[in-house]
Amino acid sequence: MTRSARQSGPSIVFLGGGRITSAILAGLKVAGNRQRVVVHDHNKSKLKLLHRQYAVTVESDLERAIAQAGLLFIAVRPDSVPGLLRSVRATLTLPSWPKRSALVAVSLAAGISLFRLRRMLGPHALWARAMPSPVCRTGNGLSALAFEQRLPARGRDQVRSFFRQIGTVLDLPERKFDAFTVTYSSSHGYHALAALADAGRQFGLDRKTALTAASHALADGIISWRQQKIPLQLLLQEAATPGGIAEATMAAMDRSGYREAVQRGLRAGLARARASARR
Repeated sequence: MTRSARQSGPSIVFLGGGRITSAILAGLKVAGNRQRVVVHDHNKSKLKLLHRQYAVTVESDLERAIAQAGLLFIAVRPDSVPGLLRSVRATLTLPSWPKRSALVAVSLAAGISLFRLRRMLGPHALWARAMPSPVCRTGNGLSALAFEQRLPARGRDQVRSFFRQIGTVLDLPERKFDAFTVTYSSSHGYHALAALADAGRQFGLDRKTALTAASHALADGIISWRQQKIPLQLLLQEAATPGGIAEATMAAMDRSGYREAVQRGLRAGLARARASARR
């Protein structure tokens, strides 16, 4: 390990420079984050792009990246986590590695439990799991957090404070993570927006008008609900005047299996998450 690597921490360090790292970095930029951020990835083109977009420090050498970590993020695909953690463990057990307290590490990988993370890295890290939404790139994210029992309150607060920069934070029992993951995904909104806009075009609207109308129906209506804190059932009753257009529309959608389709979708997502956890 180089002398410069020893002296440059502690920083926020991401191992993996993919989509979720990019979304988080964008959110940190919006929030005006001032803490030093380091991103490690083997793809040098990706690192150059992240440096140019977000002015982060980039590091292609894993050992130097870890040496700078005050908060370490595992930000690779679930199937890449075991190999990455083997490399991290090999680094942390080098004879030349300085003695230090356990790292606070945060896994962003879906489906990999705290138990498995702890088993893969041993005593070298205290773990949290986080599920941040890609919407965090605008500062409007939602992140669920789960902590292993060994992680002290100071470490938990450190993780919470980080994610509060990019949106709302929820502490959840780990057993609820998969259900949360399949429910909170912004893909639901994009999927519904595309379907509603396509339907509007089928009935004569041009593409721009259809998207404007559909985005109002979904986004503006939900924002209004969140801001007013009016019970959802009351808003549904208000929108669906007996004998009116909205009532007829919603009733026909329910008869066609709208709610059942949503449930089947979540069930399929849960099955995929649980399959990933067994790999």
